Amino acid sequence: MTTLADPEPGGRPGDLRQAPARTADLAARGVHGIVLAYVDTAGIARVKTIPTARLEAAVAWGVGMSPVFDTFLADDSFVTTDVLGSPDGDLRLYPDLDHLVPLAGQPGWAWAPVDRITQEGDRHPGCARTFLRRTVADAAERHGLAFRAAVEIEWAVGLDSAPAGEFVPAVSGPAYGAIRQVELSDYTAELLATLGAQGVDVDQLHPEYAPGQFEVSVGALDPVAAADRSVLVRQTIRAVARRHRLRVSFAPAYLPEGVGNGGHLHLSCWRDGVNLHAGGAGRYGMTAEAESFVAGVLAHLPGLTAVTAPSPASYLRLQPSQWAGVFTAWGRETREAAVRIVTGTAGRRDQDANMEVKPVDLAANPYLALGCVIAAGLDGSTTGRPLPREITGDPARYGPEEAAALGVRRLPRSLPQAVEEFRADRVLRAALGPVLADAVIAVRLGDAAAAEGLRPAQLAAAYRWAY
Repeated sequence: MTTLADPEPGGRPGDLRQAPARTADLAARGVHGIVLAYVDTAGIARVKTIPTARLEAAVAWGVGMSPVFDTFLADDSFVTTDVLGSPDGDLRLYPDLDHLVPLAGQPGWAWAPVDRITQEGDRHPGCARTFLRRTVADAAERHGLAFRAAVEIEWAVGLDSAPAGEFVPAVSGPAYGAIRQVELSDYTAELLATLGAQGVDVDQLHPEYAPGQFEVSVGALDPVAAADRSVLVRQTIRAVARRHRLRVSFAPAYLPEGVGNGGHLHLSCWRDGVNLHAGGAGRYGMTAEAESFVAGVLAHLPGLTAVTAPSPASYLRLQPSQWAGVFTAWGRETREAAVRIVTGTAGRRDQDANMEVKPVDLAANPYLALGCVIAAGLDGSTTGRPLPREITGDPARYGPEEAAALGVRRLPRSLPQAVEEFRADRVLRAALGPVLADAVIAVRLGDAAAAEGLRPAQLAAAYRWAY
């Protein structure tokens, strides 16, 4: 389990106790450096690295990093808010030793997620991981709820020998086809072995629909650990690909047309070890509380899109009738609905039942995405929001009147539209707090301005290798 304690100058007591042994173990394994990882507001994974011998000092006193990265854009330019984006100031990065792991995909290195605090020892209000930790802790304290979560990861595999900036699929053959699995058999076998060596339990890995595309599904964890795992798995996929002279893209739209890469979120609510999405009197075994949680997520989806689909390229992917979930609708195993209710197989439903949120891609900061989805769901469950009627099939078929009667609404068609919905959503902005909410708005508008006037092919190219 992830520690929910904030780091503090001098170090978390638990981390201080284990740091000497962890340092010695890493050195014995031939680990020379440690990657300290976090994700910025634009969804870019940022790092600092330290020699292994500096781990104890980092656990006690952190590692310095400018707060300006909270307002970096995907192209490495930056914007400002009234608090963030200045060249002034410093933060301390504190590694979470509970999730430190030697990188089998990068021999000689280990990896750890970090929380960021101020030099005075206060929580940094722009730290996405801290936001998710506090959201989870507050849900436990105020509502007695815990969560299990997982992030699906889709990526495109291209040839590293392709002309600069271009994408050339590394495999041929049909979607989900055996040809693709055979052609990249060595790569995917090493990937499975590497993830296993790093303690990542893989449910399945398979070729996907789009050119050169694969998907990996991993086991569910608490939300903070699930977000950490999403970042670690992507780093591993990329590292193993490089050893096979391949290049990978997690961008939402690495080509101007087609389904693109998703990052669907799976989430279930638990109380006292009981899954609230199974065994209840509601639809498909949901309890009344779980139904209202799902209803809350549906109600806040338009504003959530600014967090879960945060790139201008996200809106090339968010198209009707492509299983991207672009309408505010839910259904059991309905892959065109924005929220898919997964009941699981008979005999496993008490463990496997969950909700899948589909209008999510891997440009999203997973800590922000999971924290905001939880905040939206909690708003529904605490107010007893009723779950609307279920839909089946493709909601794109509904006319305006029928869609309105069902509460089916098209999600934002562009990043600026998503920002306006986010501005209007008081629940999401309150959950994030003013500093982080303003950073989300500023970064989204900055990325939108940077992409203004780009044709689809140019837009896909602009973000192809940023993620």
